Amino acid sequence: MAVLRRRGLSLRFHRRSLLVSTGLALLTGALLVLLVGSGEYPLSPAEVIEVLGGGGHAADAFVVNEVRLPRAVTGLLVGAALGLSGAVFQALVRNPLGSPDVLGFTQGAASGALAAIVLVGGGSLALATGAVLGGVLTGAVIYLLAWRGGAHGQRLVLVGIGVAAVLTGVNGYLLTRADMADAGRAVLWLTGSLDGRGWDSALPLLAVLCALLPLVVLGCGRGLRMMELGDDAAYALGVPVERVRLVLLAAAVLLAAFAAAAAGPVAFVALTAPQLARRLTRASGPQLLPSLWTGAALLLAADWVAQRAFPGHLLPAGVVTGLLGGGYLVWLLAGERRAGRL
Repeated sequence: MAVLRRRGLSLRFHRRSLLVSTGLALLTGALLVLLVGSGEYPLSPAEVIEVLGGGGHAADAFVVNEVRLPRAVTGLLVGAALGLSGAVFQALVRNPLGSPDVLGFTQGAASGALAAIVLVGGGSLALATGAVLGGVLTGAVIYLLAWRGGAHGQRLVLVGIGVAAVLTGVNGYLLTRADMADAGRAVLWLTGSLDGRGWDSALPLLAVLCALLPLVVLGCGRGLRMMELGDDAAYALGVPVERVRLVLLAAAVLLAAFAAAAAGPVAFVALTAPQLARRLTRASGPQLLPSLWTGAALLLAADWVAQRAFPGHLLPAGVVTGLLGGGYLVWLLAGERRAGRL
């Protein structure tokens, strides 16, 4: 174990966590190359790497740089943002079921996007803006409703589940108001899909990740680890609990909202990635970087499977993550019941 601290910033290295993060990063890179090289115009990994290095034939370069790479990079960034967001939420509420899917933030982003599609009739920019605003406003509402001398984890979970139920009804109502074309477009977006994603989807999310990752890992990482011990213990160790919790909640909500704006509300990545990361690292505390890389690898693998599960018919990546994540959620709930926590 090694710890680096400088001017209030802290970064803790656990040897196994570092090794797992490195391995997951390499796996993510390999999946990216595999995904970019797959399709009706197949390319070998060597050809993909050659194009990414600036070489290759003009036709290969067009397919890689203009058609497939933007989609794959968007998937990588969306999975990374969801994995990091889920790790923060689960650490804050100290509950393995804490994720944007369960707590209502994903439904809030969906409500904003549906409002942009159904009520405004806007294009992709309006949809993305609506998703971000919906997610942020939902986060503010949940935080205010959960506040009572502090926004503790249990209250956040209960309030979030209630808000998610309300927003699910709102989303159903918005769908009934839409015409057939807008409803079809909205339903496709709600499944979580990377189809047609370009650099205009990837670059805003990349900017948000670059801004929030140092804040979460370096600026608030130590406080988050202390808060997992309980608020009283964190206060005793000098952590300004409510300020750190507010900053982390804001960061996690923004990550989830911008991820939804880029690819729709991709289900269960934020729930499963942190749990898988903890099992891989076998370390205590929020495994932020391993969760980030686990989420990226999960979504790239899900997109690869979605494109090949039914030849001639491309599935949205959210369908695959929903099937896998739903099964994992059932298994997790069964484990919680056996442990006497449900």
